[in-house]
Amino acid sequence: MKPSTRSSLEEKTKGRTVVQEQKQLLIRRLKSDQIIRYIPLILFAIVIIILGLIVPHFLTIRNSINVLRQASALGFMAIGITAVLIGGGIDLSIPSLMALGGILGTMYMRGGGNPILGGLIMIAVCIFGGMINGYAVAYLKMIPFIVTLSMMYIAMGASVWLTREVSVAGLPSAFIDTIMGNIWIIPLPVIFLFIVTAVVTFLMRNNLYGRWLYAVGSNPETARSLGVPKDRIIFGTYVFSGFFAGLAAIITTARLVSASSRMGAEGVVLNVIASAVVGGVSIYGGVGSPLGAVIGAVLITLIGNIMNLMRVTYYMTLVTKGCVLIAVIAFDSLYRRR
Repeated sequence: MKPSTRSSLEEKTKGRTVVQEQKQLLIRRLKSDQIIRYIPLILFAIVIIILGLIVPHFLTIRNSINVLRQASALGFMAIGITAVLIGGGIDLSIPSLMALGGILGTMYMRGGGNPILGGLIMIAVCIFGGMINGYAVAYLKMIPFIVTLSMMYIAMGASVWLTREVSVAGLPSAFIDTIMGNIWIIPLPVIFLFIVTAVVTFLMRNNLYGRWLYAVGSNPETARSLGVPKDRIIFGTYVFSGFFAGLAAIITTARLVSASSRMGAEGVVLNVIASAVVGGVSIYGGVGSPLGAVIGAVLITLIGNIMNLMRVTYYMTLVTKGCVLIAVIAFDSLYRRR
């Protein structure tokens, strides 16, 4: 073999080795980044477990199932806002749309309407609100915070006007029994949430739309230059969040056996955002997963449950959740600066 040929082969071999080492370093860094991002979630879970060992009647099967049942509606809303946050937006209107959809669907069923159609009305109302949000943000280029804050107050005002701040009862037993049934001791909403979370997480990671969503959230201009339909993706995230608000409306009305404007109270907005952020979803876009958001929803529900068992007031519970949210966002900001 000629010396020149041997040297060229050695250079190619070294080049391949360098590329492989760079790939391995990149993979290790990505894995370490994922672990670092979930540090708040891990620490938070540890604190919850420690408190659970201290607080009486917390780590019981009955209380655990009750927490999961309460967390199911919050989990669906957390999945919805996860898509919006990954795309670089924000949606403050999810709980208010959930309340409005629940009220209209309950009113229809109370008048003798079909329970299936009543559930579809709840979903349709929330999707319509999400479409308005999405169109204003994606195509009219309006600020997401202002748009969704306005929609929040529109839906909240409509809910109060329709109900006169009185709960709407009279849901058919068939609707309640179907939604709140159990398989063994596990509530159906929890099973449904588990299945939906697994499917949506898989699709976001492996579907073309999901990859486009992460690209838009990471760098919108670069994504647009690569041919990603940025406006359509952003519009879709708000429709997506509206759909999951509708699912949350169905579960919440069935669990409460009624619907009211209080279902979309301001504290619920804090719970939804905190669930996603604690679960590793970045408010700066491009990072997060539905699975992490649902785990965050369970942990946020556990905070309220522990505070209730410790007889802490509702307002101090809000203070605690707000502090947790600020701490996690601060961690996210420091993480991005490194």
